[in-house]
Amino acid sequence: MKLSRKFLSMVAVLTASSMMLTACGGSSEEAASPAPAKTETSAPETVAPISEEVKLSPEGYPIADVQELTYNLGADPKTVDPQLNSAVDGGQVINNTFEGLIRDVNGEIREGMAESWEISDDLLVYTFHLRDAVWSDGKPVTAQDFEFAWKRAADPKTASEYAYILESANIKNAGAITRMENIVDPATGEERPATIDDLGVKAIDDKTFEVTLANPTEYFLGLTGFATFMPVRADVVDADGIWAKDPAKAISNGPFVVTDYAMGDQIVLEKNPNYWNAENVTLEKIVCKMIVDASTAYTAYNSDQLDMLESVPTAEIPKLIAENPEFYVLPYIGTYFYVLNLNNEILQDVDVRKALNFGIDRKIIAEQVGSAGQIPATGFVGPGFLDTEGNEFNEVAGDYGIPITADVEAAQKALADAGYPDGEGFPELEIMYNTNEGNKLIAEAVQEMWATNLGIDVKLTNQEWAVFQETRTNQTYDSVARHGWIGDYTDPNTMLEIFTSNNPQNNGAYANPAFDEQMNLAKTTTGKERMDHLYEASDILMADMPVIPVYYYVNTLLVVDEVEGWYKNSQGKLWLGDAMMLDFDKM
Repeated sequence: MKLSRKFLSMVAVLTASSMMLTACGGSSEEAASPAPAKTETSAPETVAPISEEVKLSPEGYPIADVQELTYNLGADPKTVDPQLNSAVDGGQVINNTFEGLIRDVNGEIREGMAESWEISDDLLVYTFHLRDAVWSDGKPVTAQDFEFAWKRAADPKTASEYAYILESANIKNAGAITRMENIVDPATGEERPATIDDLGVKAIDDKTFEVTLANPTEYFLGLTGFATFMPVRADVVDADGIWAKDPAKAISNGPFVVTDYAMGDQIVLEKNPNYWNAENVTLEKIVCKMIVDASTAYTAYNSDQLDMLESVPTAEIPKLIAENPEFYVLPYIGTYFYVLNLNNEILQDVDVRKALNFGIDRKIIAEQVGSAGQIPATGFVGPGFLDTEGNEFNEVAGDYGIPITADVEAAQKALADAGYPDGEGFPELEIMYNTNEGNKLIAEAVQEMWATNLGIDVKLTNQEWAVFQETRTNQTYDSVARHGWIGDYTDPNTMLEIFTSNNPQNNGAYANPAFDEQMNLAKTTTGKERMDHLYEASDILMADMPVIPVYYYVNTLLVVDEVEGWYKNSQGKLWLGDAMMLDFDKM
């Protein structure tokens, strides 16, 4: 039987205690009583004290000689190019192979590539001073690399799905550049098209990077550790991000570097000896497996083929919560939802959207997912986002009249008001989801609820992850698509901004000028006034119901006791730069 770290901690304490009692049992002038002879009926021998020669972890456990960790990434990432990635799986690789200006660990901002910075009195200009650091190929990391990367993200030619985050960060002229709008030329006073050279970023010299904001932004500094803001080199990248999966080209500046990529099988990361903090990185190798099926991955974990696993079979979760100390349920600022394709004429009727929202039982769905702490969602912004007065945004916003359990009467009335009493004449809907056991179970539950409560026929279609992302982004799905959005920073803006009419993450073609206006006002104000605009924007969004919120996420993770020093924040970013493998056999 595998012993847990908790059990081993108790053994270590008991061992140390017995040693103390032996040493203090008599005076230095009296002979100690001889120890009784060991017989077959004697109590089992306690674990021997740890040798001083064994290297110990910060928590006091022996460090393993082989520092290799196997983690199930799940799907094969569409890309691991920092400026092209928009998914969690790709972000996990990027977060451990690259490093931005700062790094958020345990909720604290650490110095990353920037060893210091100053902020102007008007809170608009940030000046970052880079440390002496090199890329994995030995070339210096420069301020020019950051300038190139940020301009690359903003450039419409790059077609970055996350280009909008530069505007979210309020970087000067970011919105005008990504939307290809005009600006007033500061030199001539005349209007002209914005170019990437107008972006408020500048390499003052090799080690000094200056960023100018359009408005004070409280969360800006934390955002600079996000994947899109990671540096890349102009002499290495390509338009399609192929370089980032090619070990011969995939240079990086973080604790690990890509050394092998086998499509659909695994990505291998190895310690980057040129990382500025390499002496404090213990892991030598991380094998990122790509096991999509949750049952297969769970079997691999239980047979010691995986050290870390995020997606587990739904049916196993209650037992894991009750019995397995290796199972973690962590905060996660995000929402599982269905996005409605408003290009579909049927879904352009708000009464139809209301009927679909009221016709599902969120409580049953949350429990069906596995009772891992998911919270039925009655809005889009969930727990974990505080307003300026310290209140939970979603609690102040309220439930918008959305029921946790199905309100069949209200749902049927809304459908009748739309001209489809008892579902008569309503066309078949399609729910499209990316291949995953949990997504399938939820889609099947919704299918049955809509059929039973509304008389609507629903077909289910699944696609492999990379294909599904293209389908959803291009709005080529028929009517309903599975979605999930994780906040990139702990401010309600990160959830609401994806529904602005020009946002590339607006996968349902939602557009409301009143909503856009409130979001724009939130960008140009601060404090309570800004938060009031976000509350108003949320009210408009939920009145329009262009989405069907299902539940608010929690982070679930299986991690063997032999892994110490890992960290996963509320945005779901996994950090392994401080992780290490332990060897309890040395105790």
